[in-house]
Amino acid sequence: MSLSAPPRLLEVKDLSVHFKVYSGVLKVLDGVTFSVDAGEKVGLVGETGCGKTTTMKAILRILPIPPAVVPRGEILFQGEDLLRMRPDQMRQVRGPGISMVFQDPTASLNPVFTIGEQLGPVIRYSAPENRGLSRRQIRQKALIPLQDVALADPERLLDAYPIQLSGGMRQRVCIGMALATNPELLIADEPGTSLDVTIQDQVIRLLGELVERKRTSVILITHSLGVVREMTDRVYVMYAGNMVEVAPTRRLFANPLHPYTRGLMEAVPKLTGGGMAMGIPGRLPSYQHPPSGCRFHTRCPHVMPVCRREKPPFFQAEAGHQAACFLYSPEAERHRNEAQA
Repeated sequence: MSLSAPPRLLEVKDLSVHFKVYSGVLKVLDGVTFSVDAGEKVGLVGETGCGKTTTMKAILRILPIPPAVVPRGEILFQGEDLLRMRPDQMRQVRGPGISMVFQDPTASLNPVFTIGEQLGPVIRYSAPENRGLSRRQIRQKALIPLQDVALADPERLLDAYPIQLSGGMRQRVCIGMALATNPELLIADEPGTSLDVTIQDQVIRLLGELVERKRTSVILITHSLGVVREMTDRVYVMYAGNMVEVAPTRRLFANPLHPYTRGLMEAVPKLTGGGMAMGIPGRLPSYQHPPSGCRFHTRCPHVMPVCRREKPPFFQAEAGHQAACFLYSPEAERHRNEAQA
């Protein structure tokens, strides 16, 4: 009798998200599938507008419905489908189960409440044993996450308003709040985007140290391929609402397969010189009228007739490395011949 493998921490299957707007329906996510194992750090990369943040908000069920609609898909967290949970059940998942750091700390923190007034309820409702604690006891516990993120004089910061803090300090507070609940999974949505380069590096390194120490699984959304290379175990590449490639981090950088992934790599400026960095011609397609077949075919230098007709599934090129591209299908040679005919 064989023992079945434990369920993945997070498994998203065939997730689609549409937005009903005045002019029609925007088909933003089109069958997104990915997974995160316990203790794993996963990167999610892609250009602005490709659906990364929409995917994460769908996982936490914080998309505004309407106009958002989820016509199909499953989001399994520890084996339970989040899309079928009642609101009170989802409140139990947010925080101790899944927590999120948003890219703009100014929008994440309420300007009319002190840091302590916003951190206190997070501490109180993060665990059943905290609900009977006094305000003084909650305040003492609220010092710990501020100390964890290396903020000086946390006692004073509890009485400060967000506007009295710098951008880097506000983002550290948000990281501390997200990790204060000891979540199983942390979603970090471009946590350094609104910061200058030096502070961004400090915040990213601090985040990496904290999740390593707390053994928290992570989904890191970022534009920076350098950050992904340093911090993650596995990478998903996303384009126009579709996952187009997945691989262990080192393997992806050593051998990018999908034409879009190659384009992203070539767009990174080279410190050693060697000419101008190449960009990807064209732009993201319209979500209201997306192209048929592969959504990247309008910008792809290797487009074949089949790319316009059919949406490519994932094809495995090597162990753990898959690309949603007909260049790697068993019938790739026939598709190339069709293109040349």
